[in-house]
Amino acid sequence: MGFGVGVFLILVGAILAFAVQDAWSVMDLTMVGYICIGVGILALILGFVTLASRRRRSEVTYRETPAPGPQAGPGGNVERTEHYRDGL
Repeated sequence: MGFGVGVFLILVGAILAFAVQDAWSVMDLTMVGYICIGVGILALILGFVTLASRRRRSEVTYRETPAPGPQAGPGGNVERTEHYRDGL
């Protein structure tokens, strides 16, 4: 659910909760409106959380240098570099 769905649910919920005065024997339309408002707010919060987590990226780079000299065995250096970028 994205921002559009959240705003739509809040709008429909506000109309049902505050503007509709009709009575229906099967369910309470005011309570349905409040539930729609709550779900819409939850959708907006989840939209912001997922947007923030998509912008946060990390990059890890490994660079291995061989050992000096003609030998082809272990003994080189391994360098690890981490970059964290927050796009917020």
